[in-house]
Amino acid sequence: MSVEKVREYLRPLGLEERVIEFGVSSATVAEAAAALGCEPARIAKTMSFLLKDGPAVIVAAGDVKIDNHKFKETFHEKARMIPGPEVEPLTGHPPGGVCPFALADGVRVYLDESLKRFDTVYPAAGSGKSAVRLAIAELEAAAGPEGWIDVCKPSA
Repeated sequence: MSVEKVREYLRPLGLEERVIEFGVSSATVAEAAAALGCEPARIAKTMSFLLKDGPAVIVAAGDVKIDNHKFKETFHEKARMIPGPEVEPLTGHPPGGVCPFALADGVRVYLDESLKRFDTVYPAAGSGKSAVRLAIAELEAAAGPEGWIDVCKPSA
């Protein structure tokens, strides 16, 4: 089970107890915010992309979306999200549960600047009924990102 992989991944950092499992879906930003009782912007959504040199995930605030122009400037290619049936085989997590922890080998992680305005955020924890409460510094330490990027814009 993906949630258990995430707990094991977070254990060396002392963060495994922060994983929350719900009796309802948290697969979308709106569902996760409702399950947690927080504003949607604090949901750290993890979007999966297929780049020329392999899969990557971008973690961003729940109230933003990818800015195609910024994405192309950053990665020098068009944004191509991983199709639903390919998400779990390529990332190691099912759609709705993709997170920046315990990923399949070779998946690169990027954190979007949109997260920096919060002290605490809630990424998924490996299933569509889970989340983990993390301070931004904890998210950065746990995710081991390639770096911080600016590829998002406010949702309209």
